[in-house]
Amino acid sequence: MTEPRTSDPLHGITLEQIVTSLVDHYGWKELGQLIDIRCFNNDPSVKSSLKFLRKTPWARSKVEKLYLDTQ
Repeated sequence: MTEPRTSDPLHGITLEQIVTSLVDHYGWKELGQLIDIRCFNNDPSVKSSLKFLRKTPWARSKVEKLYLDTQ
């Protein structure tokens, strides 16, 4: 049996992979300019960003959109 395909382009990609990829591509400084949230601008880390993004749907959607736009 084949599994049904999903139309979600982020299917199988973790939030950690998304943040890490964006940091590798843009760096924290430019990422903080593109998406102005404190976890990207003040003492940024992947761990603090994940904690914030998991609790804040509007910020997470901005990060996911930027990730899709850079792919």
